[in-house]
Amino acid sequence: MKIGIMQPYFFPYIGYLALIEQVDTFILLDEVQFIRHGWIERNRILKQSGGWTYISVPLQKHSRDTLIKDIQIRNTENWKAKILSQLTYYKGAPYYYKVRQLVEAALGQEFENIVQCNYETLQATCSYLGITTPIKVFSEMHLTIDTPESADEWALHICRAIPGASEYWNPAGGISFFDRSKYEKNQLQLYFMQMRLREYPQKKNAFEPALSILDVMMFNSPEEIQGMMREFDIIGRKDI
Repeated sequence: MKIGIMQPYFFPYIGYLALIEQVDTFILLDEVQFIRHGWIERNRILKQSGGWTYISVPLQKHSRDTLIKDIQIRNTENWKAKILSQLTYYKGAPYYYKVRQLVEAALGQEFENIVQCNYETLQATCSYLGITTPIKVFSEMHLTIDTPESADEWALHICRAIPGASEYWNPAGGISFFDRSKYEKNQLQLYFMQMRLREYPQKKNAFEPALSILDVMMFNSPEEIQGMMREFDIIGRKDI
């Protein structure tokens, strides 16, 4: 069984979705410290004046050591309307109305915390793209694991607690954080996905890569995106 584990991201880039599609179970790791200026509460889309801008979910003030699962949303702000307003830049894109409808529906319910928001928006995105991999929230799985002593041991201990887990897949950007020997000693194969990001027509001259999946969906059909998600190299495995 292939396992993928990532922190919960807000409308993440295509590589995140590609990882979900390739594994048998995908886990949102929410029992680690929230780090500011990452992708948990924000992502990037195109903007009218050129370049890119953030779409974001405002968060309640919290202490430095607050876990992701305890991060609350500041719902006194009309953040959903702001995001929908920002998406109007894409009006005229081939799939604007379909994607806008998806975002409106995904944000249609009330969210108290960022994990719930990211879980629901991720499920909606996967459904649109035809990804059927089960997505689980770590804090709700009630697994008993050993206390990690280093960053690369979270995935190791979680995989050890899941019956049948034999492979752990991670984005290639995390290679330097992992000690492969730890996984091999526990009969776990460790593989890294390196995306080959394909350019596609955007409403501008210079292509902006690795934006939110929302940007990709605005300009490409689900079938085209499925092809893009399968354009990657595996580091640590000769064939797939």
